[in-house]
Amino acid sequence: MKDSITLTRIQLLHPVIREEVMDIYVNEIVPALSSSTYCRFAYTLRTFQEQDELYAMGRTKMYDQNGKRQGVVTQAKGGQSLHCYGLALDIVLIDGRSAYWDIYRDFDDASIPDWVEIARIFESHDWEWGNSWGDSPHFQRTFGLSWEELLERYNQKLFLPGTTYVNI
Repeated sequence: MKDSITLTRIQLLHPVIREEVMDIYVNEIVPALSSSTYCRFAYTLRTFQEQDELYAMGRTKMYDQNGKRQGVVTQAKGGQSLHCYGLALDIVLIDGRSAYWDIYRDFDDASIPDWVEIARIFESHDWEWGNSWGDSPHFQRTFGLSWEELLERYNQKLFLPGTTYVNI
């Protein structure tokens, strides 16, 4: 099942990857999952400020609005994540009732966890899966560029014409 929220969030990604990601999502990820489960892109583009706010969680922002203690969410400050350049996305699986970040869950009984199915799809298109550094929901397309190189281009305002997306 296609998720309208995900379709909207794909439009926030870097223009160079939007069409590719839409194709991967519609033609590969959606058909790979059972009819009762779908993949949502929980995050795509984040501003530097949004990234800094996530970085503060569990560090300088210790409690949420309900007084619940927060844990560390990310190791990346604003500009240090590929989300800040529209080159990363985080996923979550939804079974119609609840969201799951369990990478071992096999909703469609295909003998392969659904997260692994999705990871294999992205990896077949030269995307990196964050599972290798402990960030299972995260996928990114670097084009061989580090966050430092992307930040340098951002600071130099080396953008695609008429946008604030760095030229890659």
